[in-house]
Amino acid sequence: MYAGTGTGSAAVTPGVGDEVRPYRIHVPTKHLDLTRQKLELTRLPHEGAANSLGLKSTDWWEPKPLVEPLVDFWLEKYSWREQEEALNKSLPQFRTSLPLPGSDDGGQLRLHFVHVKSPHSHAIPLLLIPPFPFTSVSFGHLVQPLTNPDNSHEEQPFHLVIPSLPGLAFSDHLPNNIAPIPTTAGLFNSLMSRLGYQHYLSSSCGAGNLSPAEIDFKLVNHLAIHHQESCVGNHMINPPLKAPKIQEAPWEWTKWAVANFFRTGILGYDDDDFVALERAQQNSWTTTKGTVRGLKDGLNGFGVLREPNTLAYALCDSPVGMLVFVLKALALLSATGLGGGGFEQEKIITLTSLAWLYYPEAALRFWSHCATHDEEHTKVEAATKPKVAITVFNGGKDTSTPTGAAVAGGGNGGNGNGGEGSNGVEMAAIEGLVGNEKTGKGERYVCPAWGNTRYTVVHTQRATGRAGLLAFERPEIILSGVRGLAKEVLTRDSRLRPAAPAGGGVAPLEQIVVVPQPTPSGAATASTAAAAAKQTPAPTSISAQGPPKPTPIPTSPIAAQKAPEQTPPPDQKVPPSGTATANVPAVAAGVVPAKLGTVQEEGEDHAVEIEHAEGGGNSNKPKGLDKGKGKELDLTTPPTIRDPFAEGESPDTLVVNTPPLDKTPSPRPSP
Repeated sequence: MYAGTGTGSAAVTPGVGDEVRPYRIHVPTKHLDLTRQKLELTRLPHEGAANSLGLKSTDWWEPKPLVEPLVDFWLEKYSWREQEEALNKSLPQFRTSLPLPGSDDGGQLRLHFVHVKSPHSHAIPLLLIPPFPFTSVSFGHLVQPLTNPDNSHEEQPFHLVIPSLPGLAFSDHLPNNIAPIPTTAGLFNSLMSRLGYQHYLSSSCGAGNLSPAEIDFKLVNHLAIHHQESCVGNHMINPPLKAPKIQEAPWEWTKWAVANFFRTGILGYDDDDFVALERAQQNSWTTTKGTVRGLKDGLNGFGVLREPNTLAYALCDSPVGMLVFVLKALALLSATGLGGGGFEQEKIITLTSLAWLYYPEAALRFWSHCATHDEEHTKVEAATKPKVAITVFNGGKDTSTPTGAAVAGGGNGGNGNGGEGSNGVEMAAIEGLVGNEKTGKGERYVCPAWGNTRYTVVHTQRATGRAGLLAFERPEIILSGVRGLAKEVLTRDSRLRPAAPAGGGVAPLEQIVVVPQPTPSGAATASTAAAAAKQTPAPTSISAQGPPKPTPIPTSPIAAQKAPEQTPPPDQKVPPSGTATANVPAVAAGVVPAKLGTVQEEGEDHAVEIEHAEGGGNSNKPKGLDKGKGKELDLTTPPTIRDPFAEGESPDTLVVNTPPLDKTPSPRPSP
């Protein structure tokens, strides 16, 4: 089995010594006091004056009616200590120091992560990467369905690892001038190895096209390409792929050209692909230069963050500024609005606190570096294409009911609709966050088959609507995509299969055997028994009413003679008809049953079926003799009753005995 200990929410330190230590969140009181002081001294900007008709501006968002109640709630009703305790109680958290990949000075970085072992023996490791800029503790609602599903036989369980990206929450930030994508991917791979997972799957939790600077996609992509020896499968959500080009992949280009020409689902494409492509084209817009482009997706709607420090100085000094930034980010990412995602006031403040209390500048620098430095994509040969599953969204109307979100904590969280009470965020107020942009406009559709240019696409999933805040609004899509990937990879790559239990096991037919002793006349042979057995009907199991009545089979001249019936004396105890030892029917001396039912050892699911010939034949050798082992049985001498599992007997040997019908055995002929 895989290394590590602990199951469910009661997991303990993975068994790797002092390198991995349990972690409990505890924010210094001085930080909480400073937050309160900042909130009390908050100065909000004035709203713009309404025109003569009393209408407010339609050019920008005016959030004051929304922000003021949230600030009051933060000051008067919100308790960080309560949230802190809930997180520590519900999530098994750890932190470990890992060497920085490519570091020349032996630098270390402490990585914070959630680790939950599944209680199921066939579970496999899964690295679940939070969407930027969320942290590992925001996804407690995914732990139970992934590690201990209701139907573990139909739904693949996982040993779950959810790390926080460097610079977010309780993970150390990266040093300057270090490429964040390859470094973070290397840290995650080292973490899985340290936990004892030499081979694992990875999955993002957010759409790659909605992630700022495509961070979510770049991390999974780097693991897929550069860590194939350990990361044997990857789940990508809305990856920013492009149609195949003839110079890069002639065969994939040919398939795409033919399918696109006929606009039909052939050669790996689906009819829904062309419907979604047409819908995306209609939702695009034209620039002043005549080029057709899509609207800014997700947090990229803020624009390219080329210089992070200006914004960092403002957010580090103002918790209210961070609150407004979080509200804008949630609105840009969400497919249903904050109310649909179940983001109540308490959860919005918790998410803001996780970003504010441990300084946001490292996350902004991570974002800026990824936005201004293109990751160098290594060309992959066809023989080394990584295995991936791809989930895409067709932009059509989503008729599913949004799942209640849990920004923090281990429960399902949220009420599913947000509400408009004192604890809810009014959805109408959130809709103004996106300005004049319409939800769902401009999202570019990607055909899953395009991924075959660089990957081996083993599983595809096409969902309706938009991706949005997938982990909070529609987590079942993540679960379905990951399990689809696991199913395909398990059939193709044996490295991911859990190891067999220590000590192995004995084959079922070798655990219980019956070995007969040939009669003194030497008439019985194995070959004749095998030939006669072919004519014998299949053996039946012993019913609750007892075994079938044995039919005499002559195996020698004397065996065909019937023993004289004698009445036993009064003091002789004769077992009732059909009495068997260890659930085996009684066998009279010189008589072999025509059918012998299933002999089953207590506590095992397997059995040994013993079959003999009817009519002619002179062999009594049971099936499986060549594989069996044990003491020989003389069927010509009436043995005494013995317990086959009594002390002194071999544990893998079953001795079939029968009680004597009389004190005096049947007469025997002279040799």
